[in-house]
Formats: sequence, structure tokens, C-alpha cells
Amino acid sequence: MTATGAYKAQVAAARQKTYDPQALYDTLRDMLDSLGGLGDIVRPGARVAIKINLTGGVYWDGKIAGLPGVDTFVTHPEVVKALGKLVLDAGAKELYIVEAVYQPESYSLWGYTDLAKELGAKLIDLNDKAPYPDFAATPVPGGGMLYNEFTFNHILEEIDTFMSVSKMKCHWIAGVTHTMKNLFGLVPLQFYRAAPKDGYRSTFHGPTDETAGDRVPQIITDLNRARPLHFGLVDGIKTCESGEGPWIKGLRPLEPGVLIAGKDVVATDAVATAAMGFDPTAADKTTPFIRGRNHIQMAYELGLGTNRLEEIEILGPSLKEITTPFRPALGEG
Repeated sequence: MTATGAYKAQVAAARQKTYDPQALYDTLRDMLDSLGGLGDIVRPGARVAIKINLTGGVYWDGKIAGLPGVDTFVTHPEVVKALGKLVLDAGAKELYIVEAVYQPESYSLWGYTDLAKELGAKLIDLNDKAPYPDFAATPVPGGGMLYNEFTFNHILEEIDTFMSVSKMKCHWIAGVTHTMKNLFGLVPLQFYRAAPKDGYRSTFHGPTDETAGDRVPQIITDLNRARPLHFGLVDGIKTCESGEGPWIKGLRPLEPGVLIAGKDVVATDAVATAAMGFDPTAADKTTPFIRGRNHIQMAYELGLGTNRLEEIEILGPSLKEITTPFRPALGEG
């Protein structure tokens, strides 16, 4: 619901310089406490899924200044582990870590196989129908902008609580990619590519950057309506600037040293965007939404949450204290 009157959406922020497990757990616990805890979204016995972002696959690991992908362009497993522990502390019965991975090796290379064993969680590859006999056809309530339904693994219909953990990054098409854009990885690749050899969801993009700039933001909002999020967490401890992965020219590592979290994911993404030095209400085809529409603004207009900073209470350090200016995705060397 969009913030109105005296109501303000709450987004928690914290300075966090390292991926030290205990420090991460303590920081995230304090952030969640400031938001009133998880009790309103994780009931005792709940089934909870955490959507991570392992974009691009293992080929690209180490391609940004020789650094591991978890330190540059994919969700760090220690952030997910800290959140998973807190979810289990809140009484969750079953925990799933989900992603439509580019290769099965993505889970093992980036630490998620070990993480799942430690937490007693189940890894789900959303490209596969397992553990179900078929996929689900999940509608967009009231009809979507471009899609009226999506093909999903049935687990997305059966969970009680859905969370998104993403890197703080720019994006060539979407401008920025945080918790809402992370849902692009919900749909099985094989059903959303124009040709069998396409390595990305080419039907989502359309034939050109120009079509993608119009289509991708609409699909982001359709996905978020079909499978709404209860919580978003942005990993801005270590990341990269100027794009979403090493296939974009000119990426450089960056260490903002922040975590941002909230139960209004539009507000969460708005604060993360502002903490990158950008305006979350920026007009279409302006920085950072250079090649298309502002999906955060579109989500606001659909009533999915607020992107107005004056309607958001940041719990923790001030916006100025958590801001690290990013270079947008310009494709420059």
C-alpha cells in the first residue's frame, strides 16, 4: 500500500564492512528488531523461501578485478545465512533457497550447497519442476501489463513467506537491480527465451535494448504482483558499479559497506537506489534509468509501496551516512 498522510514506510539500514558471520548476524538481528521483528511475516511453522541472485553463472566468477563473484555481482551466502538463521529463530519450519540458476554448479561454487546443509534448508532450482510433477501457471491478479500469468515452480505457491536478497547494483536495462528486479530469476529459462540457444530470458527483453527498456520494467511489476514479497534485503557490503555483471563493459568493484532491509520492498529499493546517489523517482530514460522506464516509480503508481523518500523512515544511520555514489551503466571502459 502506498504511504499516505502521517504513515511512513520503515526501512532499516546499517553500516557493515565485512561478511564476518557473527557480525552479520548481529547487525541483521538489530535491523530486524528495529522493524518490529519477523513475527508479523514469519509465523511458527511457516514455510519460507529466500530468492537469491546468482546471475550469469560460474563462467563469470573472478572476472571483475579477479575478485570472487560473491564480492562483486552475486548475493553473498553469508548474508543469506544470517537471514536464514533469523528466520529459523522466528519459528519457521521449512526454509528454501531458490533461484533459476544458470548452471547447477552455481550453488556449490558460491557456497550455497554448504549453507543449505548448515541451515537444514532445501535448494530449489526454479528452472526445474522438481520436487513436483509439473510447473504451476500463476496468474497476475487483475491481469498484468505484459503477462497475465507466469510459469513457476509450485514451491512459490505453497510457501507462507517470500523474501528477496539481492546485491546493490546498477543494471543495463532496469537502471538498478535490487529486491524487485531479483524476481526475474523466478521463471524457468526454457519457457522465456526466443531460441533454444539463448542464455537469457530473451522473450522478456524483446529484440532490442529499446524494446527491453519498455518491457523489462513492466515485467518486473507483473512478477511482483504474481508472487508478492514480504521482505527485501539488499547486500551493499561489497559489490560493483556500472552494471549488473562482468558481461557489461566497464564494471569496477565497490565497497559501500551497507545493508538495507524492509517489509515494503518498493521503499527498500527506493532507499537502496538513493544510497547509490540516484533519485528513486527519476523520470524515465534519465539516470540511472537510462534505457527505459523507472520500475520503482511504476510499482509506486500500482500501489505496491512507496518510493517517496519523504514517506519513508530510515531506521539507523541517515541516508547521507549510507550513501556511496555509483557510476550508472553507461558501458564505458
